[in-house]
Amino acid sequence: MKRAAFLLLGLLATSASAQRTVNIGLGYNPDVQFTPFYVADKLGYFRAEGLSVKYQHGYVSQLLPLLLQGKLDFVVGDPEDAIFARNQGADVRYVMTMYQKNPVTVFSLSPLNGPESLKGKSVGIPGPFGSSYHAIQAVLDSANLTEGRDVRLNSIGFTQVDAVRAGRVDAAVGYANNDVLQLARTSGKKVYTLDVEGAYPMVGVGLIGTGKSLTGDLAKKVVRASQRGVKFTVADPARAFKLAQPVFGASGSLDVLRASVPLMTGPYTQANGLGAMNPSAWTKAVAALVKQGKLPAGSKATDYYSNAYISKTLK
Repeated sequence: MKRAAFLLLGLLATSASAQRTVNIGLGYNPDVQFTPFYVADKLGYFRAEGLSVKYQHGYVSQLLPLLLQGKLDFVVGDPEDAIFARNQGADVRYVMTMYQKNPVTVFSLSPLNGPESLKGKSVGIPGPFGSSYHAIQAVLDSANLTEGRDVRLNSIGFTQVDAVRAGRVDAAVGYANNDVLQLARTSGKKVYTLDVEGAYPMVGVGLIGTGKSLTGDLAKKVVRASQRGVKFTVADPARAFKLAQPVFGASGSLDVLRASVPLMTGPYTQANGLGAMNPSAWTKAVAALVKQGKLPAGSKATDYYSNAYISKTLK
């Protein structure tokens, strides 16, 4: 009996030592938006790949340098984070999306009838950075509106809901699966939104890796575990929320997760797997960034992302 016990302990120790630690930066505070990743850890999807995952939260501006230094293996951030880092010479690539559609929207307590209705209005933005800024720039371009002359963009930090509710701005750029819900709940009024997808059809947050972490089979294992987390979340948001809530606490709500789930799937994922990126959306979004002067002429979307690590069987 003792010999069997020692053999079992030895096997467990060998199994534990054989696991590779993968360090993933999550580009914000602990948050309900990262539920698929928390679930993938809680349900052992990383362990099934021979991995032990460690998450580190922080702003992407802090995490990307750690990624480039090799202190993190992957970062979950906006596609623009990968695009601009790579454009500056960093060896990074975006390899899996959590949201098939970027949840960025323009919202207001007054009717919004197309991009042209923003003329003469003040629009609150967190600042001149991130996917929200690039999206509103594309929206203005689509309506031939000029920042400053036709529309005032006010940098207000992450206070969009309060600013719109108090009337400090006419509208704001935020997230359909979060800010819009908060404003409707706290104001008791109808919230109007302006879909930015026509002007800027970019995907949402996802996994960014480096040349080093994308070499070998590590990326496929991490992506596969993450895809399984997305699949579980889509199938059972309530249970996924319960599993993940110990990480983000009272700051997250189930209604936000329920509103996020439709963004994770779509016709493209049914054919190509959860987390796969639609090339046409990327091509149009990169073209918008070129038009804004944020990328050089001739930039190709395929320089910045890859579907090579996606498992097509996870749908």
